[in-house]
Amino acid sequence: METILIIDDEDDIRDLLQYNLEKEGYIVYAASSGREGIAKANKHIPDLILLDVMMPEMDGIEVCEQLRSNEITKACCICFLTARNEDYSQIAGFDAGADDYVAKPIKPRVLIGRIKAILRRNVTPPGVKETPNNSLIIDRDRYLVIKDGEDIQFPRKEFELLSLLASKPGKVFERDVILDKVWGAGVVVGNRTIDVHIRKLREKLGDDCIKTIKGVGYKYLENE
Repeated sequence: METILIIDDEDDIRDLLQYNLEKEGYIVYAASSGREGIAKANKHIPDLILLDVMMPEMDGIEVCEQLRSNEITKACCICFLTARNEDYSQIAGFDAGADDYVAKPIKPRVLIGRIKAILRRNVTPPGVKETPNNSLIIDRDRYLVIKDGEDIQFPRKEFELLSLLASKPGKVFERDVILDKVWGAGVVVGNRTIDVHIRKLREKLGDDCIKTIKGVGYKYLENE
């Protein structure tokens, strides 16, 4: 049975979400602050974390960054909940390692549909390894990328984006195809979401690993 952790400082929102999610059969834990949420995430290792952005003391961006840097919680799905729907706050959220973004006020049925889509997209097929070339190995068993013998950890969406591009080196993946394959059909994300994730991949793998095809999309460049 799948487990969800709600981290939100507003009691009524936590109670509403917990009630509706438990009705759907999920095991639900709740935390009223970022620090409490991190502690519960380490204890329960949830499949998905619903994380409020605007919280006192420690905001959701900082919480997300700590969760992603923690060996125990780095692979958890993270979906931000926020009343801030400006494009820059979406970019900040994805830059911190979020998988998705839902704006308040939250409609429970819509959120549940989004949660099911996130969890369904993030089921990792067992026993699959992709080896585009001798210097890069994408190990889906361990959710790990190995480059030149060195292990590199990626947030879930970065890992899935790299897996998609590297599955067919040299092939140009159009932006619409990337959004559909990585984020899922019908999921609305900011215009710069893909760009942010590509930038993070280049920071970790080198600027020459992924080429931008202006006005079309991106392709992975296999080492000669």
